[in-house]
Amino acid sequence: MDVHANLRNLRMSPRKVRLVIDAVRGLSVLEADQRLQFILKDAARPVLKLLRSAVANAEHNFHLSKEALFVKAISADGGAVLKRFRPRAFGRAAPLRKRTSHINLVIAPTSERVAKKSEKKNNV
Repeated sequence: MDVHANLRNLRMSPRKVRLVIDAVRGLSVLEADQRLQFILKDAARPVLKLLRSAVANAEHNFHLSKEALFVKAISADGGAVLKRFRPRAFGRAAPLRKRTSHINLVIAPTSERVAKKSEKKNNV
């Protein structure tokens, strides 16, 4: 059983967010929480908030314990681009693209991770 949480229209480029989410993909929720607290990137704060929201959803809606969860999937996709202009020399204007991100997070019980690994061993 997967628990989903989404963050839409984060005013940060997906490229910067991907640096942070790559560090927590596949980890247990407790380890991911610890790691996000000490990452010195601005994207770490909203990703941590999203992770804690997903854990709260799992605990409240599905009665799962925090210790038995892991980050199954996390991705950062591009959102709407705010187009602005900046004055340049000789009366010209240069475009600025202020990018936004959509972050999708899926957490699952660790029992699913163990079952998946045993299926892979049986297929090999």
